[in-house]
Amino acid sequence: MKIYVDADACPVVGIVEQLAKEYELPVTLLCDTNHVLHSDYSEVITVGAGADAVDFKLVSLCRKGDIVVTQDYGVAAMILGKGACGIHQNGKWYTNENIDRMLMERHLAKKARNTKKKHHLKGPAKRTEEDDKRFKESFEKLILKRIKEENIAE
Repeated sequence: MKIYVDADACPVVGIVEQLAKEYELPVTLLCDTNHVLHSDYSEVITVGAGADAVDFKLVSLCRKGDIVVTQDYGVAAMILGKGACGIHQNGKWYTNENIDRMLMERHLAKKARNTKKKHHLKGPAKRTEEDDKRFKESFEKLILKRIKEENIAE
C-alpha cells in the first residue's frame, strides 16, 4: 500500500507524512511546476503545469488498495475506479456510494455560479486546528482499515 497526495496547495501534507512515518508507509507527493515541494520523507514528483497534468499522473500511478489524498472529485472518481481509496483534506472518504452525488452537487454548483452575472467568490474558510484534527483521525482510520484488509488478504 502506498499513499499518494495531490499536493498542490494541500494543507494536510504534514499530517499525512507524520502518520505515514508512524505506520512505515511510503508517500508520494505530486505537484506541478508552479509549486515547489521538498520533503525529508516523501518522494516528490513534479509534473508539467498542464491543466490536469498532476491529476492524470496521480491516477496513472495509483493501484488497487493505495490511498489517495485529493480535494478533486474527478480524481477521486478515477482512483475509485482503479480500486484505490480516497480521502478529502476535510477527512471525508470518497466511496463508490457517495462519489456520484458529490460529482452531481459539484456540477449543479458550477451551473448555478455560471448563471449569475457577478461572481463574488469567496475563498475557502480559514483552516482550523479542529479541521486538522478531524482529518488526522479520519486518515488514521483509513490507514488502519487498509492494513487490516491487507492482512486478511495474505
